Amino acid sequence: MSTLQISDLHVTVETDQGTKEILKGVDLTINQGEIHAIMGPNGSGKSTLAYTIAGHPKYEVTGGSITLDGEDVLEMEVDERAKAGLFLAMQYPVEIPGVTVSNFLRTAKTAIDGEAPALRPWLAEVRESMEKLRMDSSFTERNVNEGFSGGEKKRNEILQLELLKPKFAVLDETDSGLDVDALRIVSEGVNRVKDNTELGVLLITHYTRILRYIKPDFVHVFVAGKVADQGGPELAERLENEGYDRYLQA
Repeated sequence: MSTLQISDLHVTVETDQGTKEILKGVDLTINQGEIHAIMGPNGSGKSTLAYTIAGHPKYEVTGGSITLDGEDVLEMEVDERAKAGLFLAMQYPVEIPGVTVSNFLRTAKTAIDGEAPALRPWLAEVRESMEKLRMDSSFTERNVNEGFSGGEKKRNEILQLELLKPKFAVLDETDSGLDVDALRIVSEGVNRVKDNTELGVLLITHYTRILRYIKPDFVHVFVAGKVADQGGPELAERLENEGYDRYLQA
């Protein structure tokens, strides 16, 4: 079983007002097959954690560590992190003009596996995944995310997740901008990958509605760059009812 371990993580970012510390000593351990939900008010550092794990150059790690099965993630380039089994579903997926979904998916799969997938079974797998995500087959010939609706972009993220089969997925507010039907379909996709591959999930969200579909094993409350509280699924329900005032006033 693989383990993603975050220990005493400190992260800064450059702003117009100078260097600002966003993460101030985060400790978090995720085992393969577990679902961890991170909740917290705006500006608490949730997305900073996601992009730091993925290797975004904007964020500078000033202390602590991130390891995957004992290997130093912070020493890896972004593509090396993906090959090691880390996946980021972005809150705002970017458009990639000139690159079709079909080419993007096969190129990514080839890079991660070290060899191109056999064409016939690969096309069948792509087609099957798209059908489950209610994506029309014509999407494969469209440029990545170009002209996609918010829901289509999020389904495309989960399509990548299902085909690339990482060890751990960081889902950064995947539920934002989704209607009820799209939320259900996207959530079913995440659950399907977890059931088939023992995926470990770090799910960042403001709301409990996605947690009704993707059931967390652990809930962590982020406040001011730290884990202020943690517990089981019942903690999410309490946050839904009470909000974050008790942590902000502490």
